[in-house]
Amino acid sequence: MYAITGITGQVGSELGNQLLASARPVRAVVRDAAKGQAWAARGAEVALADMNDADALAAAFGGAEAVFVLLPPTFDPTEGFPEARRTIAALREALAAARPSRVVVLSTIGAQATQPNLLNQLGIMERELGTLGLPVAFLRAAWFIENSLWDVASARAGGIASFLQPLGRPVPMVACADISVVAAELLQQAWQGTRIVELEGPQRISPADIAASFSRLLGRDVTARAVPRDTWAELFAAQGMNNPAPRMQMLDGFNEGWIEFESGASGSRKGVVTLDQAIAGLLARVPQ
Repeated sequence: MYAITGITGQVGSELGNQLLASARPVRAVVRDAAKGQAWAARGAEVALADMNDADALAAAFGGAEAVFVLLPPTFDPTEGFPEARRTIAALREALAAARPSRVVVLSTIGAQATQPNLLNQLGIMERELGTLGLPVAFLRAAWFIENSLWDVASARAGGIASFLQPLGRPVPMVACADISVVAAELLQQAWQGTRIVELEGPQRISPADIAASFSRLLGRDVTARAVPRDTWAELFAAQGMNNPAPRMQMLDGFNEGWIEFESGASGSRKGVVTLDQAIAGLLARVPQ
């Protein structure tokens, strides 16, 4: 049995679909029973658990051969990341009680970075779950190509705005489908101790590349525009963020190059999903 948290999200749903398609037993861990109905209809078990409820999580993980966990995203954290720390503590307590044969943890490129930034939350998770004494694999994924979902409407209008800059600088990116493939492999493997697997797509991608992909697929000119760095704080505050600094620091890390894989570009595993394939999927998801 493979217990999957975050199964209603981008990576978790891809992973659940892949495991069920290969006739693997899946337990969907969800907060809302209604969201589990579609998975139950496809033959998955459903377990109800809030990600901050250690007892419910332990019950959801009980008897599972392997568990896939992720940290629900908090883009506007309180200083010191108390929201993430609370969830991480619950996950650690639950995994320590359930003692699955192995754990696959969705982490991120730059989890090892010491500079303050939004991704420090994942570094905290790696340190805490790495002390469980269980076989744990940290799957450090690059920037999701699917983040460009938010650009679909503006691309159809002829342009996209980018916080990644300069516009021609390639950044490690990966499609969620590639992440799910590697996660499924890891769930079915056996190992001892802690592993780190760093994953990006077949080639690095710049904002200009994303605009060009939209251009090809939409059959019209699409241009990328850099959002000036000195406008970020005001812009994020206008969007309702109370603490935009960690997000801005993360973007600085990508733009300045210090958010990178620990093993570098040469040491990362490469996926197979191309930029055009991923962008085509996003266009299909958003009706005109």
